[in-house]
Amino acid sequence: MGVKAMLPSYELGFYALVVTCAVLYSGSGIFEASRDSMNRKAFRDGIKQGWHYFGRKMDVADFEWVMWFTSFRNVIIFALSGHVLFGKICSMTVPQHRAVMYMIYGVLAVLASMGPVYLMIILSHCLVLYSVALAKQKWLCYVAGLCCLTSFKVEPFGSWQSGFVTGAFDLQDVLFYGGCTFTIMRCMSFALESSKKEEGIYSIFDLLKYNFYLPFFFFGPVMTFDQFHAQVSTRELRRKDNEMKNIRVNALLHVGAIVAVDIFFHFFYILTLPSDLKFVNRLSDWSLAGLAYSNLVYDWVKAAVMFGVINTIARLDHLDPPQPPKCITMLYIFAETHFDRGINDWLCKYVYDHIGENHDNILKELVASISTFAITTLWLGPCEVVYIWSLVNCFGLNFELWVQKFFQLGPFARLEAKLSGAMSRRIRAAFGAVNFWAIVLYNILALNSLEFALLVTKRLLVLGFPVSTLSIWFITYCGVQLIKERERILAIEEEEKGDKAKVE
Repeated sequence: MGVKAMLPSYELGFYALVVTCAVLYSGSGIFEASRDSMNRKAFRDGIKQGWHYFGRKMDVADFEWVMWFTSFRNVIIFALSGHVLFGKICSMTVPQHRAVMYMIYGVLAVLASMGPVYLMIILSHCLVLYSVALAKQKWLCYVAGLCCLTSFKVEPFGSWQSGFVTGAFDLQDVLFYGGCTFTIMRCMSFALESSKKEEGIYSIFDLLKYNFYLPFFFFGPVMTFDQFHAQVSTRELRRKDNEMKNIRVNALLHVGAIVAVDIFFHFFYILTLPSDLKFVNRLSDWSLAGLAYSNLVYDWVKAAVMFGVINTIARLDHLDPPQPPKCITMLYIFAETHFDRGINDWLCKYVYDHIGENHDNILKELVASISTFAITTLWLGPCEVVYIWSLVNCFGLNFELWVQKFFQLGPFARLEAKLSGAMSRRIRAAFGAVNFWAIVLYNILALNSLEFALLVTKRLLVLGFPVSTLSIWFITYCGVQLIKERERILAIEEEEKGDKAKVE
């Protein structure tokens, strides 16, 4: 049945009421646990002094978040502010050469922050992959690119290269591996796009302009070479209607999100609590479920803030960068689950869609998803937790297709055809609720720990059965129905826009 099947307004209101009450109840349990555990010795490293006038300490367990707003804050502000001013001057004076100017600024910023040896390492990998691109052989581009990526993600090769970078500061490892691995992904995109070019090849300066665009250099997102090259080559720089207004609104939203997370961390210790399994095991099933879900929501917010700030800078430079990730609250399908849309777009274009084609064939889908998660495993850094995360998410992605194919068989298809659109939507939402929690349980593996993921799974599916299991399933079902309602409204709006465009 189509996505446009409607449900009665009173039913949707009931679903919204159930979800709201469940979130408040679960949140109150996490709040009480945070308040009671504030001075526990086991949490001494994860909870530091915060708003003493409110009597609240702050959860500082997330290294990245703390890094951005303490040791890296001034660097970010200085470097990106300089890029914005430099970019504005270039756009006004030499718009036809702005990509070269961005490259020069990026090279100087990398040189100043990481030193000449690091810059030489980056340039050497760029030169290697550019040389490979000259052969115009896709398989060679993949092999060379993955070998370069392996040299940073597999020991002892990564340590050997990082050992050449002299000096020591808190962010050296983060900037080293971030800049190197994103460089390899960009160079692979350049090589693969060059292999498709019918005549000639892009120049080495095209690669350097692409790689050393500073907002994307250290932390991404990855913008595929064809998109970047087309956008920076545009000489007539024009703003869309209300574009600057939208940029300002997005900037304010990101500032608001940062403030909201800071407030949240003073009252909900969602990152530190999972570190003490004995304490967490005393929480109610509702609080434990909320804690697991909150970790995924927070990771999405963190990704949205980081990529949102970078994307705002890119839009000021007249680029159209990859969108921030889709909110985990709006997901119940594995195919849409990603926290970095740039990497997701890269993987879909060069691996997943390339092998899986229209994703209808079970065997092709299996090969495509295995290949995609194999590269993702290498990108994240091979280790036990990453192996398990890749395995279960790869299974979830394929299982969706298997279930879809199974219910498309004759008897089930005829049975669904007899149902009303609303009833079909309810049945699909029940399956979507199961999928939703599969996504949560599979991804807290990477965000927390294997032990915490196993504890949550055991409590919700074994010890909590049937009361907690069925109750949380029903609440999730209500949430999925609200997601489907939003999808229905968006689908209708898109159709109306399409009809209006045809008339015009």
